[in-house]
Amino acid sequence: MKNIFSYPYNDLEDFLIKINEKKYRAKQIYEWLYIHKIDNFTEMSNISKDSISIFKKNFSNNFIKIKNVQKSKDTSKYLFELSDGNLIEAVLMIHNYGISICISSQVGCNIGCSFCESGRLKKVRDLEVYEMVQQILLIEKDINKRIDSVVIMGIGEPFDNYTNVINFIKIINNPFGLSIGARHITVSTSGIIPGIKKFSNENMQVNLAVSLHAPNDELRSKIMKINEVYNINNLINTIKEYIKKTNRRVTIEYVMLDYINDEKKHAFELVNLVKGMNVYINLIPYNETNHNLYKKSSKDRILVFYDILKKHNINVTIRKEFGSGIDAACGQLRAKEGE
Repeated sequence: MKNIFSYPYNDLEDFLIKINEKKYRAKQIYEWLYIHKIDNFTEMSNISKDSISIFKKNFSNNFIKIKNVQKSKDTSKYLFELSDGNLIEAVLMIHNYGISICISSQVGCNIGCSFCESGRLKKVRDLEVYEMVQQILLIEKDINKRIDSVVIMGIGEPFDNYTNVINFIKIINNPFGLSIGARHITVSTSGIIPGIKKFSNENMQVNLAVSLHAPNDELRSKIMKINEVYNINNLINTIKEYIKKTNRRVTIEYVMLDYINDEKKHAFELVNLVKGMNVYINLIPYNETNHNLYKKSSKDRILVFYDILKKHNINVTIRKEFGSGIDAACGQLRAKEGE
């Protein structure tokens, strides 16, 4: 029995027809689930008892659970327990322009980037669609506010769970669903080339972010083993194809590791890689953890790197640091209680 929160709108319509229910029931169900926040079929007052009985036989409505919340000034880290006992995390961030959430797409991650805590826990399984949707629903309920934007950049590689991630996006973007605008949704990949190519055909206005983190193959392979499968040259060419096909700007994520990838020569190499492309570079101050050898680049080194890119007319920003005090920052999610 499939969870009701796993159905994109059109798929729900199709399934209702299959079980001899009216197509318009999909709109009613979506409004109850996502607007009125009612997940108990019995409380859906404009739906007949006969239909409710059919729904109960065909849909489950189990929820994941909030196990723990750690809060700082502008960030909250949520630890969720899934029905099989596995744990995942999501991070809520308060900005001056709204509220964003960074959600997980897998239990663990097989990409294994050497600077990332999330990759220390090998992939256990993909998250189901409802397990992604409910991260948002439960946090909205906890804070009693609407989430404005969503980043799929927590634990896991989204393009390694491609179909479920796309269905998740369809649900949260649907006007009868959570109605989060496509341009307020970002998918972040470590550079899975087949996933990027597939995503370019989805005809979605969703943002794409690609984790590059090094400007040459030798260095990138040292810190990101995915580069041994999808090297920089092929990745950059794929990003160019994506931009040409979608006419969408791509974000290039670049974590700043002290004396590893933050030298002037690296900045110039990066300029040569992306010059003329419709991209913007997001420089991410590294978030240090107990388990890692890497150190955060100094502010001075980050600014020198930034200035080189800026002087060569590369769109670049330095990401504001969120949640490092509660291990909720980029690359710090572990989903292991007590660590």
